[in-house]
Amino acid sequence: MTFVMGPALLFCPADRPERFQKAAERADAVILDLEDAVAAPDKQRARGAILAQLGSSGEGPELDPSRTIIRINPAGTEDFEKDLHCLAHTPYRTVMLAKAESANQLRALPDFHVVALCETAAGVVHAPAIAAEPNVVAMMWGAEDLLASLGGTSSRNDDGGYRAVALHARSSVLLAAGAAGKQAIDAVYVNIPDLDGLAVEARDAAASGFGSKACIHPSQVAAVRAAYAPSNADVAAATQLLEAAKEAGTGVFQYQGRMIDGPILRHAESVLRRAR
Repeated sequence: MTFVMGPALLFCPADRPERFQKAAERADAVILDLEDAVAAPDKQRARGAILAQLGSSGEGPELDPSRTIIRINPAGTEDFEKDLHCLAHTPYRTVMLAKAESANQLRALPDFHVVALCETAAGVVHAPAIAAEPNVVAMMWGAEDLLASLGGTSSRNDDGGYRAVALHARSSVLLAAGAAGKQAIDAVYVNIPDLDGLAVEARDAAASGFGSKACIHPSQVAAVRAAYAPSNADVAAATQLLEAAKEAGTGVFQYQGRMIDGPILRHAESVLRRAR
C-alpha cells in the first residue's frame, strides 16, 4: 500500500467517530489520534471506535487506509501495546509514533509504515538515527511537547514567532528527514482563528522543504493547501526557466540577469511538482 500524503493532514480525536469521515473528506489525509487528543479513561473507547467503523458487512473500512494515519501512544507504555493489538485487526498500516526518541522504538513496529513524531529533546537529538530506520516514511516535529520536555512554558515569543530552541528543533527534524530521503511534516499551528499567521507559517514550510503541514481544525486545511499551491505566475516562470535550460544545454547559464545552475533548476522542478 502506497500512502498518499498531500500537503494538509488533519488530526481527528479517535474517540469522535462521527468526525472521521468528515475529516477524511476535508483533508489530504486524516490522523486518527489515540494519544493526546483522547483522555486516559477514554482511550479504550477510542480504539473501539476505530474497530467499529470497519463494519461487519465485509465491504471494508469507511476510511481509505492509504489516506489514514493512526497516532499511537509512546513506545514502552501500556497504551502503546493496546494500540498495536487494536491495529492488528484493521487494515491501517501507517502510524504516527508519538514522542519517538530512538531508533530502537521504531524496530518495535516492523509491520507498519511510521511517521516518527519527534517532540521531546531526546527525539530531536536522535532524529537522524530515527529517520534512517527503513520503516520510517516521514518525520514530524512537535513544538509544545518539546518545550514541556525542556521545562519551558511556551514555544513562541510574544510576536507569535517560534523561540530559538523551537526553530532549532524544526530545522533539525527537517534536515534529518531530508538526509534520509524521507518526507518532513511541519508542526500544528495552535492559534486556530489566526489563519493569516497559519498561512505565513505554511508558506515558509513549503518553501523550506516540508512536504506537509498538520492541522488541528478543518478551517486550517484551505490555508495550508493554498500555501502549498504555486500561483499561475510561479508555474509559468518555472516552466519557462526549465525550457531555457534545455535550450542552453550547459551546466551554468545566465537567464534574465541571474546565474542559473543545478540547485535553481531543482527549485523550479519543485514548483511544478507542487502544482501537480
